[in-house]
Amino acid sequence: MSRRVKRPLAKSRGPGSARPKGARAKAARPKGTRSAGRGVAERFQGERWQGGRPDKPPRVAAPRDSVPVIEPPAKPEPAPLPTKVQTVAVTADEANMRVDRFLEARFPGLSFSHIQRVVRKGELRVNGKRADSKDRLGEGDKVRIPPLKLDTPKVAAGLSEAETKIRDELQKMVLFEDADVMVLNKPAGLAVQGGSGLSRHIDGMLEVMCDAKGQRPRLVHRLDRETAGCLLVAKTRFAATALTGSFRHRSARKIYWALVAGVPKPKQGRISTYLAKEESEEDSIMRIAAHGDEGASHAVTYYAVVETSAQKLAWVSLKPVTGRTHQLRAHMAHIDHAIVGDPKYFNKENWQLPGGLQKRLHLLARRIVIPHPRGGVIDVTAPLPPHMLQSWNLLGLEADRFDPIENAPEE
Repeated sequence: MSRRVKRPLAKSRGPGSARPKGARAKAARPKGTRSAGRGVAERFQGERWQGGRPDKPPRVAAPRDSVPVIEPPAKPEPAPLPTKVQTVAVTADEANMRVDRFLEARFPGLSFSHIQRVVRKGELRVNGKRADSKDRLGEGDKVRIPPLKLDTPKVAAGLSEAETKIRDELQKMVLFEDADVMVLNKPAGLAVQGGSGLSRHIDGMLEVMCDAKGQRPRLVHRLDRETAGCLLVAKTRFAATALTGSFRHRSARKIYWALVAGVPKPKQGRISTYLAKEESEEDSIMRIAAHGDEGASHAVTYYAVVETSAQKLAWVSLKPVTGRTHQLRAHMAHIDHAIVGDPKYFNKENWQLPGGLQKRLHLLARRIVIPHPRGGVIDVTAPLPPHMLQSWNLLGLEADRFDPIENAPEE
């Protein structure tokens, strides 16, 4: 399904695989055209997918695209962090963003721990009142931002033995890397950011990976703790600003693979709901909400069945248009086809897990495609994690099969 062309000056590393890993940079092509090797053309019309998929689509080698010359950035590095109190207004593009996401977007150089500290101490105010990191902002809200500073980074020469092991562990996760960007193959079970009772997470591990100038890699999006696959990391402030903007303007394409209970009907479709957080003493989940409910956000997901196993399980390809918390998990449970191994949303009674399958979340961030900050395109694919690969092998599913959702619409 994926085609890989090595970008100039890029390093691609990964654990024990004969297949090359990395991203391809390609010249832009006119809207509506497609390159060879995609299989059968599929398209959506309205809210239903029109067109068929052969039982055994041909596997055709994709041609190598021409690689554009990557020019230096046309704009300078972001302005330094504010050294005095300032008040900023929330724009239309930033409406409905969480407070912590708003700060990350405005100031990519800030670490997660610094943002949480500023908010927890009440130094940040929204419309004159204290705010929580998870509060949503509205267009026109006035946000008081205190003086900010970058955390002091660690330099490679001063790493302890334990920190060196962390750096080596991160480097084994790398699917693609160049001077500005890194894509990690996040293992299932490893948290992206810290939280209650969490001391080990990607954001904390990145502290040991600084460049010669002391710039610390920064997260630009997130995956759930139990979700494996492509995690995009910016290595410079310039890249963090550009990539965050691409996510905000929905210029990034993400493809997920999941194993779900039952077979969705129709086999291709669109899920459009509102989601809102539902808190409890023990846990919190995203529930299906009505338009206008407090904290409700619109969420859209395209799905397509790739292959089935005895009509009891289905391998589905998922394309989220929006990026809400637990969106794919909540949406698949909403249509009564919850993701196998999901401890929060699997709600099918008297359903037995087939023998040999592990009771772990079967969700993979399979592919990410996003404009490179300096030109060209980052296009990276992650392999199945061990527990999903075991399930695919036991069920006779072919991981290199044509992925029918690749060309789903963007909105």
